Amino acid sequence: MEIDQAASTANGNNQPASKLPDNAPSSGSSPQSAQVTADGPAPQRAVVAETGSLAGSPAAASPSAGNDGLDAVHRTTEEQELYPIAVLVDELKNEDVQHRLNAIQNLGTIAMALGPQRTRDELIPFLNDSIDDEDEVLLAVAGELAGFSEYVGGPEYAHYLLNPLENLAAVEEVLVRDKAVESLGKVVAVLSPSQVEHYFIPLLKRLTSGEWFTSRISATGLYAAAYPKCSNEQKTELRSLFAQLIQDDTPMVRRAAAKALADFAKQLTKEQLTANIMPLFIKLTTDDQDTVRLLTVEDLVQISRIFSTEENRSTLLPILKSLGQDKSWRVRYMVASNFAQLCDSFGEAITRDELVNLFVSLIKDSEGEVKMVTIGQASAFGKMIDELTVLDKLLPCVKDLVIDTNQHVRAAVATNISGLAPILGKDLTIEYLLPLFLQLLKDDFPDVRLNIISKLENVNQVIGVERLSQSLLPAIVELAEDKQWRVRLAIIEYIPLLASQLGVGFFDEKLLNLCMSWLGDAVFSIRDAATTNLRQLVEIFGSEWAKSTVIPQVMKMAQNENYLYRMTTLFALTTMAGSLTPEIVKETVLPTVLGLKDDSIPNVRFNVAKSLEVLASILKHDAATAELVPSQVAPALQKLSDDADVDVKWFANKALLSV
Repeated sequence: MEIDQAASTANGNNQPASKLPDNAPSSGSSPQSAQVTADGPAPQRAVVAETGSLAGSPAAASPSAGNDGLDAVHRTTEEQELYPIAVLVDELKNEDVQHRLNAIQNLGTIAMALGPQRTRDELIPFLNDSIDDEDEVLLAVAGELAGFSEYVGGPEYAHYLLNPLENLAAVEEVLVRDKAVESLGKVVAVLSPSQVEHYFIPLLKRLTSGEWFTSRISATGLYAAAYPKCSNEQKTELRSLFAQLIQDDTPMVRRAAAKALADFAKQLTKEQLTANIMPLFIKLTTDDQDTVRLLTVEDLVQISRIFSTEENRSTLLPILKSLGQDKSWRVRYMVASNFAQLCDSFGEAITRDELVNLFVSLIKDSEGEVKMVTIGQASAFGKMIDELTVLDKLLPCVKDLVIDTNQHVRAAVATNISGLAPILGKDLTIEYLLPLFLQLLKDDFPDVRLNIISKLENVNQVIGVERLSQSLLPAIVELAEDKQWRVRLAIIEYIPLLASQLGVGFFDEKLLNLCMSWLGDAVFSIRDAATTNLRQLVEIFGSEWAKSTVIPQVMKMAQNENYLYRMTTLFALTTMAGSLTPEIVKETVLPTVLGLKDDSIPNVRFNVAKSLEVLASILKHDAATAELVPSQVAPALQKLSDDADVDVKWFANKALLSV
């Protein structure tokens, strides 16, 4: 009996429902899939199959006329319950891709309705024969099957999922193959050793010896998952098969093998790795395709963790040096990006004795991309070598990069140079790094200036903010007026840190006017950041400092002819209010805000309403100021709620609800 037979019955008639021809492309039908695409009642059977009765069939008929009515009611109820399942079954064959995708995403629902037996006998073969569908549908199927073992009867039947996933692992689309390999890895995790032997290893052999290279590519990603569940004889065979893939004639297969080698190596003993894999790995490192060679770098990291220090020195060090000087910049890039991990695996002795010159050659590379990724490893590498080597070998290279013609290289230096400060210590940082910071702060490229500013905190922790401010303050003040607003923004965000350690006297003298000038910046993001900056300063220096120093200057802006200044006044006062005492809000902030309620610009008036909503919540929580809410705030909002401008009215009414 067949799945599709339910569609017509569940729809309340005896006619075939949405029957497709046997060769319909959307179903990928075959003799097996005819079970899914033939007409007749299926979902109904799916529910009652276990009882052996099928409502509406001759076998279910009763000779009693009274029972006929009960059967009809029972059948109608079942059909109503089964209708959504019938729809999903139909959508699996729908010509619209999106409908098929929706059905695939609900495969679990269909499988639950069918039960484990019919899922294994009918649904899985149907999916297996639907291999000619659109790539996005196949991708969804590959993903769904990963957790499908519970629907086929549990782990003991999970091997039923291998056939459709094997077919998906051999398709041309790489995303589908990768998802199928990922799902196969999850399925093999629940298989027993017996299932692995009888079902998974034959699958792996078929993929490994597949005529089309796509199946061999997929095979490379499955060895690490299967290996732990194999017997010793099977493990020997798997190592031999993997070696076959490493030596494949197709570069794409060798590339996949090189990528999978790191995970496979984790499963091997040192002896097995040395005897079976190392000769082939060395061959991969000299492959004529740079896309293969570059992937061996990550394998090298993993293998170096397995080998001893002496084995690394004698066997792997020559390979690393060769890759680090490879003719392809992509290979050198991979060595540079993994340099810190390699040093960690090789150990400090080999790093100090053998790898310093290699690092210097990479940081001086002719390709900007290699230099950029190498400087990113400088701080981690510097921790593994002595201070004298950093000064003699590393710093001269960094000085050269500071004036490199490639602006992106200089930006990378600006991001990473501060990481050397903790390594060098206070005195050497002041002597060697501070001049480089100043030089980078004056760079023509804005990203360089931005990067150095954003990382100054690392330097501050080493030499102290006072010395830092003395050396860099002139440059910081200059950057506060930089034409690039992002640079100005970075300076604003750095000000609270400076203020907290410089002290109020130094700040008022050197930086207060600078902070106030940002409130009048032409860029809104700067003005907005400046108001937040003021609130942070109030939290650092206290409410009384704000009352005597900042608030009077902000209040002057309320009289400015430019409405943007008046709006900034509201923003600043509202933002600071949460850090001020209710008494200061009553004496200075509230009168200023109320004074703008009759402003000629609607934008100012509705911002008054927004400000009053914030101030009301502060005032009413203090007994000394609570009476101001009904006596001053509420009447002002009431007046604004009758404003001619619709936005002013809306914000005023919203504020009144909270008052």
